[in-house]
Amino acid sequence: MAFRYVIGAAAAAAMLAAPVQRAQADEFVGGLVGGLIGGAIGSSLANQQRNNQQTRTQTRTVYVNPAATAQRQQNREIQTSLNYFGFNAGVADGVMGGNSRAAVARYQVYMGYPGTGQISEYEKSLLLGAYQRALAGGPEVNRMIAQSNDGVRAVLLAQRDGGRRTVGYAGLPMAVSEAVDEVADSSDPSAEQLLQRSGFIQLADLNGDGKNDYILNTALAGSSFWCNANQCKTMVFASTANGYTRNDMLMHDPTPASFTCVGGTCQVKAQEQTGQTQLASVQQPVQQQQPAQEQQQQATTGFSVPVFNTAPKPKSLNTFCTKVNMLTSANGGFTTVSTMSDPNFTMSEQFCLARTYAVSEGEELIASVQGATQEQIAAQCEGFGKNMEPHIAALATKPANAVLSDVSALVLNSGMTPAQLRTTAQICMANGYQTDRMTAALGSALLLTALGERPVAELVGHHLHGGFGVARNGDLALGWYEMALAALDGGAAPAFAANQPGRVEVLRKASMELAGETASAVPTATSGALPVFTLAE
Repeated sequence: MAFRYVIGAAAAAAMLAAPVQRAQADEFVGGLVGGLIGGAIGSSLANQQRNNQQTRTQTRTVYVNPAATAQRQQNREIQTSLNYFGFNAGVADGVMGGNSRAAVARYQVYMGYPGTGQISEYEKSLLLGAYQRALAGGPEVNRMIAQSNDGVRAVLLAQRDGGRRTVGYAGLPMAVSEAVDEVADSSDPSAEQLLQRSGFIQLADLNGDGKNDYILNTALAGSSFWCNANQCKTMVFASTANGYTRNDMLMHDPTPASFTCVGGTCQVKAQEQTGQTQLASVQQPVQQQQPAQEQQQQATTGFSVPVFNTAPKPKSLNTFCTKVNMLTSANGGFTTVSTMSDPNFTMSEQFCLARTYAVSEGEELIASVQGATQEQIAAQCEGFGKNMEPHIAALATKPANAVLSDVSALVLNSGMTPAQLRTTAQICMANGYQTDRMTAALGSALLLTALGERPVAELVGHHLHGGFGVARNGDLALGWYEMALAALDGGAAPAFAANQPGRVEVLRKASMELAGETASAVPTATSGALPVFTLAE
């Protein structure tokens, strides 16, 4: 029975076919079969698998020290991060030799620390956190890099300084630069394009202290978000001994002569002083029709108030994790069992850490996909996420085992091998977190859990606990946390941050405190019959 008939022909191009593992990436080309996940594995792959089996039977068992392996992997992460920020550590082989120690020393000196060549836990946490933040990207990070002469190293400095941006647009104070970003985020022109528009920023000494003050005319942004029928928002930044103070007011065609400022406080001059009519119609590229209620208000009161068309934005996990990582860095590292005071923040830290690992692992698979662009991968993963929406919605109302039963039935009737499904889920999880598409990421976590990777259930719990991609439900989140912890206690390999000591105990203590009791609070699962799917002709 083909999976495509289960979830509907309208969402046919939904899931990505990718290699079963990176070593097999060249054995077949990922594609779409019947409009869904496909990619038949040819005889060459079957022969390769047989050869692998024969090789395994002839290979001697060699003991590998888990601690040494974990340390070497952590060293690779440090070397990769150093190379990314331009501190050349050579090949990321996991051996901290002379080149790596010299790179660590250069990194330490750049950050203002003693150049010992031996990286401390805090310096390591800062470096790795900045690297993951840079990889995650986003408008704020991109602007930070573009505006700084230090390029990507600006992310390191921001991580060190608690996540604050340390540079504005060339020649502009930070407060003004941030306001430019604010306007750009709600209009088509980029911040750089806005700065090139004549009159968007005007300079004048409005308060007579000998320093430049700044006027931002949002009418030139071409967005009705900042304007009503007659006026547009004007931001005036007046210099003070403690920086710049922002004043927001409504104006048409503002000029320095329109304002009077004392210290950091500014106001609009009376009409007879400016010779302007403030309620004159504003000319702008995008004209908004005045709402009827505003027309009535203006007719009765003689003036109008701005109407800003705002809409709630979905919660961004990228933004959330940036803030969490900044706090973690400011605290000197991750919360431990002994330092835990807020289980909610602790779970947020572990959520963002697990997300980072999921992206890192998925990126390797994405890089090995043949015959598909990044845009095609994103589109297919987005379609996969939409098809998982019924199961995602059920998370907020049904206990963990009931949801997992439904997803397991989907897996059994998919007509695909577990390896194909697992690869697709890993790719779409990474892509979903990279692009802030929570349905793709959360749907992938559900799929992996149903495939038997129970430690991944932790991610589902985090999504429920934080309300990312699903209605928030802390009680039901506990069931997913316990599912992951039970698997880890039973000897399952950790899905995330295997080299972080004490992480399982941190998760356990935080989940117990969230439950408000020492006993587990897993909801009782209800039994249900497997769905019956009929093939479409």
